[in-house]
Amino acid sequence: MYKKLNILMSKNDKMFLLYLLFFSIFIAAIETIGVAIIMPFISVASDFNIIETNKYYKQIYDFFNFTSNVDFVIFFGMSLIFFYIMRSIFNLSYFYMLSKFSKGRTHLLSYKLFENYLGFSYREFIKRNSSELAKTIINETQYLTIMISAVLLMLSEVFVLIFIYIIMLYVSLKITLVMTLILLVNALFLVKTISKKIKTQGKLREEFQKKFYEVINSTFGNFKMIKLQSNDKIIIDKFSKASYGFAKSNIISETLSHFPRLFLETIGFGLVASIVIYFIYKNQTDISDTMGILSMFILGLYRLMPSVNRLLTGYNQIQYYYKSLDIIHHDLSYDGEGLGDENIEFSKKITLKNLSFEYVENKKVLGGIELDILKGDKIAFIGPSGSGKSTIVDIIMGLYKPTSGTIHVDDRILKESNIKSWRKKIGYIPQQVYLFDGTVAQNVSFGLEYDELTIKKVLKKAKILDFLETDQDGINTFVGEGGVKLSGGQKQRVAIARALYGNPEILVLDEATSALDEKIEKEIMKEIYEISIDKTLLIIAHRLSTIKNCNKVYKIENNSLVLVVK
Repeated sequence: MYKKLNILMSKNDKMFLLYLLFFSIFIAAIETIGVAIIMPFISVASDFNIIETNKYYKQIYDFFNFTSNVDFVIFFGMSLIFFYIMRSIFNLSYFYMLSKFSKGRTHLLSYKLFENYLGFSYREFIKRNSSELAKTIINETQYLTIMISAVLLMLSEVFVLIFIYIIMLYVSLKITLVMTLILLVNALFLVKTISKKIKTQGKLREEFQKKFYEVINSTFGNFKMIKLQSNDKIIIDKFSKASYGFAKSNIISETLSHFPRLFLETIGFGLVASIVIYFIYKNQTDISDTMGILSMFILGLYRLMPSVNRLLTGYNQIQYYYKSLDIIHHDLSYDGEGLGDENIEFSKKITLKNLSFEYVENKKVLGGIELDILKGDKIAFIGPSGSGKSTIVDIIMGLYKPTSGTIHVDDRILKESNIKSWRKKIGYIPQQVYLFDGTVAQNVSFGLEYDELTIKKVLKKAKILDFLETDQDGINTFVGEGGVKLSGGQKQRVAIARALYGNPEILVLDEATSALDEKIEKEIMKEIYEISIDKTLLIIAHRLSTIKNCNKVYKIENNSLVLVVK
């Protein structure tokens, strides 16, 4: 656990932790004084003669020139009240800094995870479930924060325990050792039984919460299909199992988390009663003579028991949320693409040399591909589903690394140092258009700097601006989640405008019109050919009608390219 937390924390984090550690020692000392100071106060208040017989009390009495023992005891009591006020302020300050550190990690960890996920290669990203990534950013970071808080609180409580034990050992070695043995045995019992069950529930919590997110995402992402299939009952049952499982693990964990406190309180009260019985048995009289010592042990236990309880609670929280540390450590350990900012120019051609690709080792999707794409070419890739059409285009776009072979752009090899520059030259129009719940303008400029004139220009090229300005709210028209307020053709036109917004040199259509009817498809393809007259166009298609204006058509057969039209 220490190694993983050490990796996740920055140098500043560790320095702040060190500061908190020293502050916790100071707080522990304050807490110890708060317990120890009660015994002399009760002794003095019970017997004023102690002021005269105790040299320290006498020195204080003379220094402040008290005129009566009553004034001395009142001053002692007022000082005690002031001390406890300051004790509360110090404790509050400590808990504020503790909270500031632990809760601040939620933001930093969420930021690092989001940044790391954006740094995933496309191939790595598609292996992951987006709902799982969202869960990690939203929930697991908060759970890890709780775990870090538990570790810090445990550290502070350890010092409180040490200091109070030292005082109690000084007062009575025998009673303290017996009490320690009893507490240790009971604490060990709680760790071996309750903590194990809480750890098991922590694993179940993560599994059920992952299913919980998956059901929600898949349901809202396929809402229309679910309504048509009228299979609400099946979906609701899945949600219920995930939700109830998640709730049940929390119920069990929360219930068990109260057990140590109640158990230790029982032990604590039993110990107090046992100490009283011990003194009565030993002295064969009442306990008036041992009230000071007894008060010390009662107050010691009063402060000690919450510390022991917090230690066990912190330990149980670490067990319950440990899976969060594993998940976040694993995801932050992933090395991103590490792309450079080296520029690359495209003025002549793209060349694929002896290119091969495998998703699974020794199972080729593409093999020995040789291809030249001249600037301004209009090239189509056709073939049955699963033949590798999208794969070869994804490789050209720099989303996948070839297993072997190279891609050359004007005789320069495409590599991590220049691939970012290369991707910026590409406008991509997918089959499944994703529009988020915002305006048309926000969807067009998505991920790039907002420029109203450019937005209107590309919408006009995509032949949707007139419709928006005549029948809707112009570029400020809200599209709804997933573009639900627009028709299929309109969504595709917004997608074309988005692809054109960055002024790309290459346009890629990944079966972009396959979901449209033939008439709309012809209109859009005509517009795309007009728009791309000065651009290189790569089309993945099933329908031959969409590629009739291409100057080259390649068919993928047996993992290889076959030129169909030249």
